[in-house]
Amino acid sequence: MNRQHGPERPYDIVLFGATGFVGTLTAEYLAAHAPEGCRWAVAGRSAARLERLRERLTAINPACAGLPLVVADAADPDSLRALAESTRVVATTVGPYVWYGEPLVAACAEAGTDYADLTGEPEFVDTVFLRHDARARETGARLVHACGFDSVPHDLGAYFTVQQLPEDVPLRVDGFVRAGGIFSGGTFASAITAMGRQRQTVRVARERKLHEPRLVGRRARSQLGAPRFSSETGAWALPLPTLDPRIVARSAAGLKRYGPDFQYRHYASVKTLPMALGGPAALGALAALAQLPPARKWLMDRYEPGRGPSAEQRERSWFRIRFVGEGGGRRVFTEVSGGDPGYGETAKMLAESVLGLALDELPDTAGQVTTAVAMGDALLGRLRAAGITFRVADVR
Repeated sequence: MNRQHGPERPYDIVLFGATGFVGTLTAEYLAAHAPEGCRWAVAGRSAARLERLRERLTAINPACAGLPLVVADAADPDSLRALAESTRVVATTVGPYVWYGEPLVAACAEAGTDYADLTGEPEFVDTVFLRHDARARETGARLVHACGFDSVPHDLGAYFTVQQLPEDVPLRVDGFVRAGGIFSGGTFASAITAMGRQRQTVRVARERKLHEPRLVGRRARSQLGAPRFSSETGAWALPLPTLDPRIVARSAAGLKRYGPDFQYRHYASVKTLPMALGGPAALGALAALAQLPPARKWLMDRYEPGRGPSAEQRERSWFRIRFVGEGGGRRVFTEVSGGDPGYGETAKMLAESVLGLALDELPDTAGQVTTAVAMGDALLGRLRAAGITFRVADVR
């Protein structure tokens, strides 16, 4: 059964991991913004916690008094299969995804159910491609990763920048990220897990490269630029080896609008030289500790998953990504900006992504696809309407 054929399913959207920190924020956003007639449900391991969440959501929207609750466990494949078969779209906040994510992807790929997550873990994304992309293409399931701050503003920001540049010419886009915020225990656990699995990450990336179809007559790539002072932003630019540039390059591979030869470079934007020197050193030390199991456990014990910054702390958080795009004799400066990147805006991005997958007229895609390829203009419009800024700052 796929999304175009077969009997009607009870739900349009099921949010799995709804009682976790980001899951609760996403549920609250859906309670406030899901349109009338959208059939959605919340899912998790504990019926009691789901019932308490429903009470909280009912205070936001009285219509949630009858919100369906679905008990499912990442360790119980039968429950995940039933969940996937009950809905058109699944959103999941249950990470680290490399530990807990694959059984749900497998269930969605088999059931022809669209899937969206918040992963920033390259190993998980590449593993999903190798094991489940082919089946998802057969059933019509769209597998859309990184639907939060990783990597929506970077992916759609590059997409928006490309739209301001000439067609059918080589293009280069550089992204410069600045943000202020506090991470949660779940985010910290995912980051430390990824840092501690560098060998596995490299191995699965190489395997993906062997199996991924090669572009014919076009080129799309992301590269790590060298650290430098950026005259475009008036700040130090440090290369960021995150999932984001890989997502941007995959969007470029999937969309001819990015031109015959596309290159993307991804940087952290740092105002002062001491921060530019100290940041990589601190990150390197953390990555080194993450290689040692006892140190990794000690680090993860410092932050308990399921907890995160307060509403007041999130209110003070922000992000700003500046893009510089060049091609065909034109140079454009664009900006994507918003509030709390890790939680408030991430919940908004995930919720708007799954609402779009469930309700919007979208390109006919299947398999592992990026937000730009799967949703493009529709998601860009949704996010702008939801208060995230995409703007052209200058054209030269």
